[in-house]
Amino acid sequence: MADDKLNQVNELLQRFSEGDETGLYDLLPMVYQELRAMAGRQLARQGRDHTLQATALINEAYLRLANQEYHSWEDRRQFLLVAATVMRRVLVDYARSRNAEKRPQSHHRIDMEAEDLGGDFGSDLIAMDQVLEQLAEVDERQARIVELRYFAGLSIHETAETLDVSDRTVVREWRMALAWLKRRLK
Repeated sequence: MADDKLNQVNELLQRFSEGDETGLYDLLPMVYQELRAMAGRQLARQGRDHTLQATALINEAYLRLANQEYHSWEDRRQFLLVAATVMRRVLVDYARSRNAEKRPQSHHRIDMEAEDLGGDFGSDLIAMDQVLEQLAEVDERQARIVELRYFAGLSIHETAETLDVSDRTVVREWRMALAWLKRRLK
């Protein structure tokens, strides 16, 4: 993202954080392609029977972002962190509503390989959400890394930039998080 556009995005986020409701509205066209790519990556992992479209995911996430009580974003990085979390919440809520008619299962199992950095955790988004919440209680940064890598589809370098840490830290924390998640999900 060019410096001028980045400065403009940060300025719009600041305006919205200060209470100017038009800031978020003006921001959407500037970050729409990034949000669409993020939504597309998230939806691609959900399987063939998933009927939610990327545009619907972005729209619902946008509405939730706009309706948040507290929305103080310092910059684009922080906005993307929040957007990834909101998109995950939309997908989990969608999965819950689709599964509401089904018989509840007593045990959720999701297969994943520790070497599969960025692979599919399986179709049970609800179980993934639950263990990700547990991970956040143990290690917030590892949970954020999983959100950004898995749900937002960011690369290791993009995740490192977003969290303001080194690439090596992201790789190390990502592997530890995968090992922890694998133990919890089996």
